[in-house]
Amino acid sequence: MATTETTTEAPAKEPARKAPAATKAAPAKKPARKAPAATKAAPAKKPADGEVRTQLRTIPISKIDRDPGQPREHFDQAALEELAASMKKLGQLQPINVRYNEDTKRYTIIMGERRWRAAQIAGLTQMKAVVMHGLAEGRESFAMAVAENVGRADMTPVEEATAFHKLVDAGYTVDEVAELVGKSAAYVQWRIDLLDLCPEAREALVKGQLPVGLAWYVGKLSNQNQVRFLARWVRGDFKSARDAESFAQALHTEEKRQEQQGSFFVLSDEAAAARKDNGQDALPGSLDLPEEERERIISDRSKLVGKIDKLGQAGEILSLLAASDPEELALLLAGTPGGIGGHRLRIRHLQDIATKAMANLRKAEMVAEVRASGLTVNPDAEAAA
Repeated sequence: MATTETTTEAPAKEPARKAPAATKAAPAKKPARKAPAATKAAPAKKPADGEVRTQLRTIPISKIDRDPGQPREHFDQAALEELAASMKKLGQLQPINVRYNEDTKRYTIIMGERRWRAAQIAGLTQMKAVVMHGLAEGRESFAMAVAENVGRADMTPVEEATAFHKLVDAGYTVDEVAELVGKSAAYVQWRIDLLDLCPEAREALVKGQLPVGLAWYVGKLSNQNQVRFLARWVRGDFKSARDAESFAQALHTEEKRQEQQGSFFVLSDEAAAARKDNGQDALPGSLDLPEEERERIISDRSKLVGKIDKLGQAGEILSLLAASDPEELALLLAGTPGGIGGHRLRIRHLQDIATKAMANLRKAEMVAEVRASGLTVNPDAEAAA
């Protein structure tokens, strides 16, 4: 990459103070009036190949164009109106950054499209701009635009994903993109993965109908299952976003499992009806289980359910403690082995285990639901039929 030298256009009087020969020959004030040549020469100098020179200027808005490769496509209109009102009252407080095109004699925005849009709404005809001469259209200028916009509230996750992906296509590594925008590499890759969403899911994400955390899991599914999952989400079939995430994870796992067996797994449109009985008497995947495995599941199920039923005793004890008078508890438990604090630690331990057990049961529930509400299709069998 060429070395970039950045300079800024100076006021007329300051370069004259740097003319040592004139200063020695005459009083200090006179040379300052007689050195216009140095001031005129600086803007006339063209940057060498690979050199970038900056210049602060005031330019007509009519000569400024937006960058068609700008990562942001959506701008909050209310926020623009608010900024326009401020600019109309106070003027432009911060210059935009533009690239000068020698061929068209026009300027392309690198950073500051939001201010440019607001200035037009405010009726301004000119804008202060840092003009970058010698900066060719390419990955550097695009990278600057991405770095400025990432993290803004009105930049959508899909816009971020598209911008990051373009930078990777331009030759940046994920780690380099992360350093450029001040994010972690995991964040950058997580955003890029959102581009795996089908058009319907991507639109739902842009409109705020699909949470970005859930969208990442949805993007792992086949396009057909993405659409069917999205229909369930919009219908309100899930109790929470966590349930939906667990369902999507279970669905992705089942897709991979069936793929290894030469089949593919498709959610059924009749899943809502299948969910009514919660599959209490069903054996997930029972149709392709050998008899010995079925018998093992039935036996282990009986043992596990028996143990879970004993949780009722623990519940009774916790209910008793919750309803007891604190002063009475102090009299009864103070001085016992471990003291009151020891009993609290035991219950805290149970609470932590219960939280993990709940999360595991949620995942198990979604696995069972996926298997009960999907169709396994074998392409070879379909072809033979």
